[in-house]
Amino acid sequence: MQHDTATDTKRSLESVCQLGSRLMEALAGVIVGQEDVIDDLIVCVLAEGHCLLEGLPGLAKTEIVKSLAAAINLDFGRIQFTPDILPADIVGSDILVDHPTDGRQLQFLQGPVFKNVLLADEINRGPPKTQAALLEAMQEGQVTVGGTRHILPDPFFVLATRNPIEHEGTYSLPESQLDRFLMLIHVDYPPLADECEIVRRTTGAKQAVVSAVVDRKMLNDARRVVRFVPIAEPLLELAVEFVRASRPGDACAPDWLGKLVQFGAGPRAAQSLVLTAKARAALAGRPCVSLDDLSRSAVAVLRHRLVLSFESDADGVTPDDIVSRLVTERLSGSN
Repeated sequence: MQHDTATDTKRSLESVCQLGSRLMEALAGVIVGQEDVIDDLIVCVLAEGHCLLEGLPGLAKTEIVKSLAAAINLDFGRIQFTPDILPADIVGSDILVDHPTDGRQLQFLQGPVFKNVLLADEINRGPPKTQAALLEAMQEGQVTVGGTRHILPDPFFVLATRNPIEHEGTYSLPESQLDRFLMLIHVDYPPLADECEIVRRTTGAKQAVVSAVVDRKMLNDARRVVRFVPIAEPLLELAVEFVRASRPGDACAPDWLGKLVQFGAGPRAAQSLVLTAKARAALAGRPCVSLDDLSRSAVAVLRHRLVLSFESDADGVTPDDIVSRLVTERLSGSN
């Protein structure tokens, strides 16, 4: 029986590893480079979380999300956020419909949020009232309109984009909403060779198309496997210590943190860190979480959950700098 269980586990991990390889290969036919971004996105999907992609315009953020949805054969929806967008534009609304026999009745017209993959383009352009409507969808997997609850499809992922340098006509995302994003992924400029290849591919007569290489059942099976990947108790405690070390005044926090950070990450960050580490282990075909899995996820999981002080802004210290230093110190202290 133990042999059968071990064999089943090995096969399950191999299927997750194959799923990741298929997705990477499918997206490589359309997206040039950005392997780390795509890898983090796949991790996010397998960990059943939402993701925020931050980068300058023209870096293929939207194309990456659309291609990923096409490769998994999921329903895709896109919302272009603007300052005048309303909650009904996202979740839908009740409308009056004339029925031949029953007369006029209210009927719910679904909004674009009722998709498996929702691309929230330039999410920081949406006003607070609209952000609040999206928050329920992200956290509860449902929307409430006119006192009636409407369940969103499963799976449901919000993959949002944000321009880090444009501030006119934008709103700061509330910390409560940022905390709902499993990861914040930075999308940077491509290297010279990749940029030449991008121009070569996109200015020719033939355009690449992404084909579905993973179906919904394969995805759901992989998500279940990720949940069953074990993590040793010392590593779980270390993940919690990573997060607690980001909170000024905590026993795990170093002395230098207090002048740079006002508020650290909450328990949801520790959950996200463990889940993403499990997903990385499964994608690599490993039977359990490693220390490297935790450290690789730490920056993307924690960077958007820190509220920095004025002094850190004045000194040019970024959340990435702080998280990297915290992880380095905790790892050196655990050795």
